[in-house]
Amino acid sequence: MPTFKISGDKLSAVEQKNFALEKDLQCLIEKNLETVFNCRFIASEFSTGAQHAGRIDSLALSEEDNPVIIEYKKVESSELINQSLFYLHWIQDHKGDFEIAVQKKLGSEVKVDWYDVRVICIAPNYKKYDLHAVQVMGANIELWKYRLFSNDSLYLEEIFHTSKSVASPSSVVNTANGNKNPVMVEAGKKAALTRVTATYTFDERLEGKNSGIIELTGIIREFILGIDESIEEVPKKFYVAYKVSQNIACMEVKGKNVKLFLKIKPVDIPEGTSSYRDVTSIGHYGTGDVEFTVSSEAEFEPVKEFITLAYNKVGG
Repeated sequence: MPTFKISGDKLSAVEQKNFALEKDLQCLIEKNLETVFNCRFIASEFSTGAQHAGRIDSLALSEEDNPVIIEYKKVESSELINQSLFYLHWIQDHKGDFEIAVQKKLGSEVKVDWYDVRVICIAPNYKKYDLHAVQVMGANIELWKYRLFSNDSLYLEEIFHTSKSVASPSSVVNTANGNKNPVMVEAGKKAALTRVTATYTFDERLEGKNSGIIELTGIIREFILGIDESIEEVPKKFYVAYKVSQNIACMEVKGKNVKLFLKIKPVDIPEGTSSYRDVTSIGHYGTGDVEFTVSSEAEFEPVKEFITLAYNKVGG
């Protein structure tokens, strides 16, 4: 899609260009990791040792303390995905090396969460065969396309994201007479699924909640996902995250209300706004310095504009 510059009531096409060196793209992203992906920089050109003889372009830690691998190419190349998958498997087998690098950079108090490893590929384009390959592989990998323009603007778009594959648990719970108890079987499956894949579901957040809270949660969910089809829903152990390049909102479903933590600053909230709390210095699940507590659709209505603001702040 062409990009145009607005001058009064005139539009002029902005010419595309490319980075002179691949390293220029890498350095730009590394210096702006928090802005683009809300990640903390760990290392550049990280060596995988003499045996593997590789170097990971960029290592980072996500806002949820998950490892992040970033690989770059300034031209379309299948090698990018192959390298990224190799480094994904390497880091899963060398957790100690990554944790040492994190502690050296960020301090010994930072604890890595290995629930997930985020792999990000950045290139101007991808071959259709590569897109098909990552779909079949099922590896947890993100493909991002970039465009550099002559007015020094950079456009980034996620064109593919595969969540972690889900294995089928094989645990079986039997009753005393040898017959399977369907309730216990279902519970066993969920427990085994979480143990094997660390995968949580949206429905788990609704277990034990009354119909009013379930209905309110559905309304909130529908609104957030309806903002943009690129918004991804990521269920966690205690909350549900909604994200594009980084989290926009985190939803914690309680017994009598729903808490929403938004990626905006307290200064963005007008004084006197109801159901709002500044949680910058208060520990909580999820990410975001602004908390809204809603217990009805009417209370949620004024919160919509702040969710949209969070989306716009992240950059859509």
